[in-house]
Amino acid sequence: MPASQSDPILDLPPLKEVIATHGLSARKGLGQNFLLDLNLTRKIARQAGDSLATGTTVEIGPGPGGLTRALLLEGAARVVAIEKDTRAVVALESLVDAAQGRLEVIEADALKVDPLQLGPPPHRIVANLPYNVGTRLLLGWLETPEKWESFTLMFQREVADRLTADVGSKDYGRLSILTTWLTEARRVMDLPPAAFTPPPKVSSAVVRIVPRPGPLHPAPRKTLERVTEAAFGQRRKMLRQSLKGFGDAQAICAAAGVDPTARPETLPVEVFCALARTVAAFETA
Repeated sequence: MPASQSDPILDLPPLKEVIATHGLSARKGLGQNFLLDLNLTRKIARQAGDSLATGTTVEIGPGPGGLTRALLLEGAARVVAIEKDTRAVVALESLVDAAQGRLEVIEADALKVDPLQLGPPPHRIVANLPYNVGTRLLLGWLETPEKWESFTLMFQREVADRLTADVGSKDYGRLSILTTWLTEARRVMDLPPAAFTPPPKVSSAVVRIVPRPGPLHPAPRKTLERVTEAAFGQRRKMLRQSLKGFGDAQAICAAAGVDPTARPETLPVEVFCALARTVAAFETA
């Protein structure tokens, strides 16, 4: 349930004041760009749905706490914020107090933490991800998609386009295939650079990602990753060229029922899954 007008979080100093008090200037090396408009952050928090009131909501890189405040004000039962920057951890102490037991801040590198161990299920992540590690984090979480309820994540728009791209589009590629195979992903918000402090050089977008009950088509994951890497590493080449590293590319395509002269951006997910199963079979034969 969203906060009432008497919620102590609403009495906290403005985020600009928090930044000034704690010398929390954004650091490029940490991929920091702060979103301070509470109207925007609450809109992002609402994209996570009513389920915030159950289980554990994990945030990565809260910075001064703009999205963290929004999650709490929108009724999150438990928020665990993982923050690498000691300055931000200190700056968030007053928010921890105001949250009255609903917020825990952990000083750590998100790449080295298993968020599934940080509280009871269902688990979800809502975050303005550091752009320098955002894709890497998501791919790590998708190693066990069945354990997650949802991801509501902000990326630079270029990455959001790749995550949600349809077959045949210029953005369709490895990331699109893996995401479509394991999840349903849609872009739910666009944000201009001016929404951030400091403004990044690129626009941003929020993507809502909900894991499927199981993969869209059967395929060995590691082989699928290798096949898509080979195919899109030589994007303009036909499959008979790009798949040569797996052996007889013509035979592989024939066994999978795929046109060897096709180019990867024209092939839907199920075709890549068929190729991955065929390659795996050839390698174990």
